[in-house]
Amino acid sequence: MPADPAAAPAAGRFELGGRIVGAGRALVVAEIGQAHDGSLGLAHAFVDAVAEAGADAVKFQTHIAAAESSPAEPWRVRFSPQDATRYDYWRRMEFTEEQWISLRKHADERGLSFISSPFSDEAVDLLARVGVAAWKVASGEAGNLPLLDHMSATRLPFLISTGMSPLAETDAAVARVRAANLPCAVLQCSSTYPCPPEKLGLNMLDVYRARYGCPVGLSDHSGTIYAALAAATLGGDLVEVHVTLSREMFGPDVTSSVTTAELRTLVDGLRFIERARANAVDKDAAARDAEPMRRLFTKSVVARVDLPSGTVLGPEHLALRKPGTGIPPARLGEMAGRKLRRAVTGGTLLAWEDLE
Repeated sequence: MPADPAAAPAAGRFELGGRIVGAGRALVVAEIGQAHDGSLGLAHAFVDAVAEAGADAVKFQTHIAAAESSPAEPWRVRFSPQDATRYDYWRRMEFTEEQWISLRKHADERGLSFISSPFSDEAVDLLARVGVAAWKVASGEAGNLPLLDHMSATRLPFLISTGMSPLAETDAAVARVRAANLPCAVLQCSSTYPCPPEKLGLNMLDVYRARYGCPVGLSDHSGTIYAALAAATLGGDLVEVHVTLSREMFGPDVTSSVTTAELRTLVDGLRFIERARANAVDKDAAARDAEPMRRLFTKSVVARVDLPSGTVLGPEHLALRKPGTGIPPARLGEMAGRKLRRAVTGGTLLAWEDLE
């Protein structure tokens, strides 16, 4: 969106679940998706697991089969032997409104922002009643402007995934949200499962930041912690990763997910990177602070052998040895041709006072 299609809000920052997106701390969204495989108990287990791992938000997907699909919908990957059609699978993934409320309350109790991607107007209405912290626009819905308009009526912020979108489609989505005077974050995403490094598109973080003037991040399908760590190093404001309890679990996204143990490592790594990026180092000041250590680890000019008084110094008379409390190596050349005022034994650190 070169220059305009709707001016960005000041600084682009916004609040999500009590946390500020775009303030130098990457928000970590743990994407459960369909990893619960239709089990409410497993969905609750995921809430606890990602909270223990340090995530900021837990994200689900809300599918209402009759509102978003038809029996003719093809499989992306035919992974489920118990579901005759993709439509049947979406039906099995449905939770009731009361069940969604129980998950949202559980997330609240664990200090997690509760987010879910809707795939129909009916899902938007359901989640609006349940209570979500923001709308995550799935990659396949970024061009669904009527759905974005329906979400906008709730006055919640948007997290827009760009996995299948050309720039023009993302431009239109951001403009639509901005026209409703709502904040958004734009997430680079590649709809490849799992996503190899060459398709991550980390370069797009800077593109989106400059183009839209809003927080940016990565929705990752690599199945590793490396992509999100790289995004944080590049200043990403938000990272979303698919999560699994184990790589032996069933489901289409396991190969694109990190385990909850890896999520803990990822969160720790992000916080480490943020502390590093927030604290600039003055190398001259750091060297002054390290002066006691410099004396231990650097070298000084010493007599290579026993030398009598009056010796005219040459390279054969001098060597470099620790500690660095005498004449530094950089000044070794200045000593050639100088005469010793006194006799010294081999290994003695020389001083300028020893020379005529």
